[in-house]
Amino acid sequence: MRQDSLLAPDTVPVLVPTPSERPYTYVVPDGMVVKPGSIVAVPLGPRLVAGVVWDASQKDEIDAKKLRAIEHVFDCPPMSEDMRRFVDWIARYTLSPPGMVARMVLRVPAAFDPEPPTPGLRRTDVLPERMTAARDRVLEMAADGFAWTRSGLAHAAGVSLSVVDGLTKTGCFEEIEMPPAAVVAAPDPTYKSADLSDDQKAAADALAGTVREDGFMATLLEGVTGSGKTEVYFEAIAAALEKGKQVLVLLPEISLTHSFLERFHDRFGAPPAEWHSDLAPKTRERVWRQVADGRVRVVAGARSALFLPFSDLGLIVVDEEHDPAYKQEDRVFYHARDMAVVRGHIGGVPVILSSATPSVETRYNAETGRYRHVRMARRFAEAALPDLHAIDMRRTPPSRGKFLSPPLVKAIGEALEREEQALLFLNRRGYAPLTLCRVCGHRFQCPDCSAWLVEHRFRGQLLCHHCGHHEPVPEACPECGTLDHLVACGPGIERIAEEAVTAFPDARTIVLSSDMLGGVKRLRLELEAIEKGEVDIVIGTQLVAKGHNFPNMTLVGVIDADLGLANGDPRAAERTFQLLSQVTGRAGRTGKKSHGLIQTFQPEHPAMRAIVSGDGEAFYENQIADRERGHLPPFGRLASIIISANSRAEAENHGRALRSAAPAGEIMVLGPAEAPLALIRGRHRFRILVHGPERANMQAFLRTMIGNAPRPRGSVRVSVDIDPQSFL
Repeated sequence: MRQDSLLAPDTVPVLVPTPSERPYTYVVPDGMVVKPGSIVAVPLGPRLVAGVVWDASQKDEIDAKKLRAIEHVFDCPPMSEDMRRFVDWIARYTLSPPGMVARMVLRVPAAFDPEPPTPGLRRTDVLPERMTAARDRVLEMAADGFAWTRSGLAHAAGVSLSVVDGLTKTGCFEEIEMPPAAVVAAPDPTYKSADLSDDQKAAADALAGTVREDGFMATLLEGVTGSGKTEVYFEAIAAALEKGKQVLVLLPEISLTHSFLERFHDRFGAPPAEWHSDLAPKTRERVWRQVADGRVRVVAGARSALFLPFSDLGLIVVDEEHDPAYKQEDRVFYHARDMAVVRGHIGGVPVILSSATPSVETRYNAETGRYRHVRMARRFAEAALPDLHAIDMRRTPPSRGKFLSPPLVKAIGEALEREEQALLFLNRRGYAPLTLCRVCGHRFQCPDCSAWLVEHRFRGQLLCHHCGHHEPVPEACPECGTLDHLVACGPGIERIAEEAVTAFPDARTIVLSSDMLGGVKRLRLELEAIEKGEVDIVIGTQLVAKGHNFPNMTLVGVIDADLGLANGDPRAAERTFQLLSQVTGRAGRTGKKSHGLIQTFQPEHPAMRAIVSGDGEAFYENQIADRERGHLPPFGRLASIIISANSRAEAENHGRALRSAAPAGEIMVLGPAEAPLALIRGRHRFRILVHGPERANMQAFLRTMIGNAPRPRGSVRVSVDIDPQSFL
């Protein structure tokens, strides 16, 4: 290190997890050996923080006597050159400080030191003076000379720990140190050969062939719901494991991992390591370390798994690549799908993007040859897709005060008579989105956000879904004091559940939502109960639309299909098509005749017509043509700037200053205007939308614009989102 890449003699650049724009320079003490990628502990102000020795980009004339020294080098595999390039690329592309990107890699500092050895026991030649049946079982179990953990030996022999402890005291076992236990067993690519249809086999061969070739290639795996895409990309994973490579599988929701883990275990004889926010801290540390060491071969995780320090990555899979959950909108704004493709390109790693309803950008890249395109047009075992019908709510409205139309109520009753399951889908949590007073018209609004409070009747609370503010549902109007005149307006899934229970009192009904009490553990148990047929009617939000396999479900009813079309989002039609295609695809996956009924006030809308007719090709053609006419992605570039402050005037004034600082050219700056959600958590928000042609250097434009503008003062904060997915 000291010979070729130092800023000055005995100094190195160290990137620390702070919002600084460049690494800091530190002295390397005599006798310490570091190189680019070494993870070190350095003083930063009064604290000691973890950092990464970075690649020197330029030399500074710095007096080494004024610099502070590196205090410790962790006994940890260094951050690879590919990962360092990836961090730099994301920082440049998203206009984020490199240290904040590196922070996502260095998020588990307790894992930087090696795991402590595991205490173990090994059989000696000593025999106990008194022998019992329990002792005999323990000694026989350990007779092969292999080391055991104390609890593992007791469990395997079917005895209590005291039996093992007694034998240890008599000298029958010696205490030794064992290597740390693996988080998960190594997957076996030959454990169980897959039973694939001809359609699946052709797709699997294409994907496995891509993996066996050395180098980067992005492939879109597009198949109708129920076509068995997961089993197909499992064969690509097997090909990567046979090459001795590691694999990363990105999943959009934690709730999907239970079903995925079971299917993975059935194919490979062991589960993958998990990575998501619900993991216990100790487990996170062990997974991070064993990924870096190469002991963990496959990780299934949320978007943050993209920043795990794989030592020999050979394949990245992005399941449900269209899902909005892949977009992070906090601190560093990035889309995990797009960054997965970048990471694959930097590391020469193949990437598989899997979806039944791919994003317009991905579909366009596949059609134009930028990505390889593998299609699966039929469901597994020739199971038929559900018969889909739109219910025109203008012609067949529900009864007064109800939300289920007569045709849907009739279809639910028929499904229950056949002892089959029905799913009622509404993408709105809680009981009602608005509560008001019938006497004075008072509406319950969040005090810190420009949003109505949502009634959650199961909890007896009014909640804000943006900041978490909550308050009990009052008996009297706080404005006029009138008792018993508060009315719930509109439906949430709790209200639909109430209506379903009233209409079908003998049916076993369950409500699924991400904010239900019990968290991920309860959610997984409830999904398992649905799969086993222990539920008759399922009422859920978009949580139920993704990747689940409910064998006995033959009816899907969509309550308010128009909900996503009313917010002015340019991607509204695309997202509605994707979501409704996914949720109706839960029906009939095992071959039973199935139906999907879509309640809508806009049956003539292109998204509704495409879903009901099953003509996804026409929908994509229409969407791509609309994007091209409007010069929207992938035919143009977008960036969003959100300016927030404690006062409306502060936010607006800084927004105007930013707008005035924009350089002239072909890139348009629209705004500032109040964001649709103008107040969140007490902060006022203004929004600037930047729109340019496809080849525009959006990052350079924004850097100049922000550099020319006054620095944010007081409570003002500025967030830049390249390629925004949300327009709220």
